[in-house]
Amino acid sequence: MRPNPDWMTMTDVVILEFLQDHDLELTPKSLYRNLTRYGYDIGYSTVRGRVRELEKWGLLEKDGDGYYELSDRGRSYLDGEIDQDELE
Repeated sequence: MRPNPDWMTMTDVVILEFLQDHDLELTPKSLYRNLTRYGYDIGYSTVRGRVRELEKWGLLEKDGDGYYELSDRGRSYLDGEIDQDELE
């Protein structure tokens, strides 16, 4: 079972699962556009802010060109292999 830290939102889970399901690395703008294309109603400013937060917690990695991808820690989170106290 996945932990649910206080700072995490449902949008965070959508972003993580989307990147995992599609095996993509995307800029915040392209992530926003793809989420919209797949029927998610999440604003660009929300996506931009949430990817920064997810990177801060080590669940996403950002390269030098501004592309975000799921980190190994993010995969471990989605697989339920991280304890709650590791995300607080």
